Amino acid sequence: MTDELLVEIKNRVGILTLNRPDKLNSLTPTMGDAATAALKAMLTSDDVGCVLLTGAGRGFCAGGDIKRMSEGTSISSAAATLEGSIDSLRARHEFPLLLQTMPKVTIAVVNGVAAGAGMGMALACDLRICSDQARFGTAFAGIGYSGDFGITWGLTHAVGPAKAKELLFLPDLIGAEEALRVGIVNRVVPHEKLWEEALAVAERIAHGPMLSYRYMKQNVNMAVLADYRTMLEREPETQGRCRSSEDHKEGVAAFMEKRKANFRGR
Repeated sequence: MTDELLVEIKNRVGILTLNRPDKLNSLTPTMGDAATAALKAMLTSDDVGCVLLTGAGRGFCAGGDIKRMSEGTSISSAAATLEGSIDSLRARHEFPLLLQTMPKVTIAVVNGVAAGAGMGMALACDLRICSDQARFGTAFAGIGYSGDFGITWGLTHAVGPAKAKELLFLPDLIGAEEALRVGIVNRVVPHEKLWEEALAVAERIAHGPMLSYRYMKQNVNMAVLADYRTMLEREPETQGRCRSSEDHKEGVAAFMEKRKANFRGR
C-alpha cells in the first residue's frame, strides 16, 4: 500500500481518499495501482456495501501530474515506447473500469477541482455528489492530449455528444451548479455539509438490497447500448434472481408489517 491513497471502511462504506493534497491529488501510477487493489478487495468483501471515492484537501483530483510529465517520470521505463505507453495506460484503466462495473454502488464525493483523468474517474462512478465549491474541467486539450480514464464515454453519456465535444474542445472549468444543470453531477450540497450528505447516501445504499443494486447497475450499464427489446428480455432474468433472494422476502414482509426492512445482502 502507499500513503498516496487512504483506505478505510466505516459502517459498511468503503472509503478511498486520493492523498496528494499538495498536488491536488494528481494521479501517479502508484496511486492508481493501490486504488485498483483496494477496489478489488472491496468488491468481494462482505463488510463493504458501497464505495466512496474522494480527494484529500481542497481538490478531488487534478488529473495527471504535469510536472512528472515534463520530467519524463510519469511513465515507467517499460512504457518508453509507443506500444509500451499504450499498454501501460490500458493497464491503468482498470481503476476506472472497476468503478464503473463492480457490482457495488460507487460514489464520487467531489470536494474541489476534478479535472482531466480526475473528471473521468468521477464520471466512472455511479453517482456524483459535489460541494458547491467543486469545479470540473476536461483539461486534455490544454496539454495536447485527447482524453483518458474513460472521460470520452462518461462525458458523452452524461451530457450528449455535442456538449461533450464542447467541453473537450474548450476545456474551461465549470462550476458545480452548471455541472448539475448539464447532468454531470447528481447533487450539489453546501461545502461544509458535503461529507455528511455523502455518507448518509452511502450508508443508506450500503444497508440496502445489495443484489437488487447489483442488477440495477448492470441493467443500466447495459441499457446504454442495448435496444428496448433486449432490455425487456434481460429484465425477467434479473428480476427472477432477485425474486429468489432473502432480501426480496424481507422487503415484502417489511412492507406488509409497516416496518423498516432489514436487508442482509442475500
